[in-house]
Amino acid sequence: MKEHQTSIFDQAMSLLSHREHSKKELTTKLKLRGHEEEEIETTIERLEEMNYLNDTRFAEIFVRSRLNKPLGASRIQQELIQKGIHSELAKKAISNSNADWFELAKQLKERRFGEEYCTDYKERAKQSRYLQYRGFDFEQIKYATSSKESY
Repeated sequence: MKEHQTSIFDQAMSLLSHREHSKKELTTKLKLRGHEEEEIETTIERLEEMNYLNDTRFAEIFVRSRLNKPLGASRIQQELIQKGIHSELAKKAISNSNADWFELAKQLKERRFGEEYCTDYKERAKQSRYLQYRGFDFEQIKYATSSKESY
């Protein structure tokens, strides 16, 4: 029993050595490797006590990585929730990022579609849909797709 526990701990440490994981992610990966629920819970508790597993730290690192893509706040929050992060913790991590969502939306629009202002309705709708899919809200999209004179 103790030998198997060391094995599950070593596997968890191996996973965490590559990148941060949420509690849910790590639990899922250990289940897929055939470990029992009780062993997983014990290992997760031990990792949390040792501060090797921390959902708050995971959320902050995840938000920073998604800002480099860039993605909007709603998309980042959705992805965090899918990874098992509580919605309040996700919102807190996003608000702590101090990101300028308007400029991120504009940078993404310029990188994808160019800097020039588009007067064609269909093209602007295409740009808006793209930014919306990436998680930006209406005001941020309006800022990114409007001409400099109109905003």
